[in-house]
Amino acid sequence: MNFEIWGLTGSIATEHDGQMRFAEERLWHWLNAFDASCNRFQSDSEISRLNGNHGERVAISETLELALDAAFRAGEATGGMCDPTVLPALLALGYDRDYDELARRSDTVTRPPVPAPGLGAIELDREHHTVTLAPGCQLDLGASAKALVVDLVADDVAPFGGVVVELGGDVAVRGRGASGPWVIGVSESLVVTGHEPRISIEHGGIATSSTTTRTWRAGDTVVNHIIDPRTGSFARSVYATASVSAADCVLANAFATAALLWDEDAGYFIAQAGWSARLVRTDGTVEFVGGWPQEGDTSP
Repeated sequence: MNFEIWGLTGSIATEHDGQMRFAEERLWHWLNAFDASCNRFQSDSEISRLNGNHGERVAISETLELALDAAFRAGEATGGMCDPTVLPALLALGYDRDYDELARRSDTVTRPPVPAPGLGAIELDREHHTVTLAPGCQLDLGASAKALVVDLVADDVAPFGGVVVELGGDVAVRGRGASGPWVIGVSESLVVTGHEPRISIEHGGIATSSTTTRTWRAGDTVVNHIIDPRTGSFARSVYATASVSAADCVLANAFATAALLWDEDAGYFIAQAGWSARLVRTDGTVEFVGGWPQEGDTSP
């Protein structure tokens, strides 16, 4: 099944035909829940209300707490490189509206870079299910929340057979397909040709981040959505694309994002964490990390 949401395309496939109806139900359950809680482009979403209550303790839903837990896990695993507090930096670059609308504009106004305050600016009280943001802290959970959605859907469906869920390039896999391990194509762009390199997988997550897909013009500069939390500016990486395979999609997405900020050290940090990756430099050179198969070999 194919679907669209948030300006992204997605798909879901199951080992058994009988799983699909339940899989679709869980997919739309989680998509609707995260849309209501984590969509910063909706003024009445939970995160929009939270971002407007600096210094105040705010009660949050179970869904937003799940998203915040995922964001903390991503940030801690990458040493703060995957940071949910980068919203002021994104706004400073002009990313103040849905991407489809932003990409059509040529008059985007930018402001000086805003370094991210970091995870320490978020006080998450798990006992009382509240959050307090430090003054100036605003959250964008888009990346980790998107990855978490596919993980949650896959986890819900997996007890009944193999399943693969994909949304905007984030993939969660649990179990096998009808004829063996799932084979996932990895694209370096939003255009799928059918000739992409492939990797087989039975459990875990795969995510791809790129400095070339979600871009827009800010003045005379083409900028991207990968923010360096240390500076508040957009990524200027030796790599154009990073694809990472990890234990789940939240971690795969976090390391794929961080890889574009780690530059030459990306392979080291990914390997040290025990994950594998396919890194594509801006000149097109491809590098493999860990157990990622060489081109033409789809074995896990």
